[in-house]
Amino acid sequence: MRGVLVLAALLAFSPLLAGCGLQPMYAGGGNAAVAQGLAAVDVPSIPGRAGWLMRNALTDRLGVAGAAAPRYRLDVRLDDSLEGLGVLGDDTISRERRILRARYQLVDITSDEILLDATDGADAGIDVVSSEYATIAAEQKALENLALEVADRMVTRVALTLRAREKGQSSE
Repeated sequence: MRGVLVLAALLAFSPLLAGCGLQPMYAGGGNAAVAQGLAAVDVPSIPGRAGWLMRNALTDRLGVAGAAAPRYRLDVRLDDSLEGLGVLGDDTISRERRILRARYQLVDITSDEILLDATDGADAGIDVVSSEYATIAAEQKALENLALEVADRMVTRVALTLRAREKGQSSE
């Protein structure tokens, strides 16, 4: 009996969901306007190991639809820091926090107009253990994971910006 009530409720509310205005961002796959816009974003080199990891993560995510002639440039500045959190009685650090912040601007290459100026970041906790090698490996792995996480956030914001721009241009 309960299953019938749930099914009836779903059928009753389904017209409301259809009219909510939600649309898939990547409708059309690699040929979608947003996917083509992302493929046209150039990411210049970013200094440091964190920059190398971030640029690789960004180019992997932006180039999913294939290569396109650059129409946009994504300028990125990173702030990577490592700070001690947990301090034991003998003044040794038992826990660290790695923070990766990115300030970035999406620039239209033809007009030098800044389409997006934003900041994203993430952090991770790291246990400091007796093995220095294990601690360094954990710090490096945390940086790799943070670069992927921040790159995902950045690409999402860039995609939303490009979608809004495309909708604004198509309605004029």
